[in-house]
Amino acid sequence: MVSTKPAGVEAVVFDLDGLLLESEQEWSAAKREFTAERGGTWTEAAEHEMLGMSSTEWSRYMRDELALPLEPEEISAAVVAILMRRYRDGLPLLPEADGAVRRIAALWPLGLASSSNREIIDLVLEVSGWAQLFRVTVSSEEVARGKPAPDVYLEAAHRLGGRPDRCVAVEDSSAGIGSAHAAGLAVVAIPNRTYPPDPDVLDQADLVLESLAELDGQAIKQAAAPRSGGAAAARGGV
Repeated sequence: MVSTKPAGVEAVVFDLDGLLLESEQEWSAAKREFTAERGGTWTEAAEHEMLGMSSTEWSRYMRDELALPLEPEEISAAVVAILMRRYRDGLPLLPEADGAVRRIAALWPLGLASSSNREIIDLVLEVSGWAQLFRVTVSSEEVARGKPAPDVYLEAAHRLGGRPDRCVAVEDSSAGIGSAHAAGLAVVAIPNRTYPPDPDVLDQADLVLESLAELDGQAIKQAAAPRSGGAAAARGGV
């Protein structure tokens, strides 16, 4: 029997927050709510500085920079509890997220490389109905360093049994694009409109799309093709 699986790509690894979920604002709201409850000092800079951090990193940041008199593990658990309550009330899936995941899952094994805590990842997969679509999921709390370090993508490729240079990442942020690129994966970037990636980091992507609606097998193969200098423009764009 002849395989219909596209050649050259062994697996595709998705980010979660900001790419499949409109969740960066949800995370910030949960952190802000907890900071206010415990008498800490929230700053607008904190919202941006914690983007891409692992739970270990942002909970330590909240203790040290936002004056929360708790251990990082307590902070992380409390913020996650707030966010899980919000997600059970309604999962903030981005438009076309479900279709994109299912299109790519029909062609390649899927991995998830996320800065979210393990409990959040598992809840999202359960509520969205994606649990059977992702072969592996990795939280950055399960590796030594969060994004933009390459650890979470290297671990996802390893668990998928693929070589990093034969895997493709789908990302939206500076930290995520930098992480996947540093790990050696080809990168499809779908820039986050609320927190757009730095232009210099975006140039590390192999293909830039306008939205998840454009993410299909052709886009994945295009990103995995040898680069010809700079990120390719979105199909149908300039």
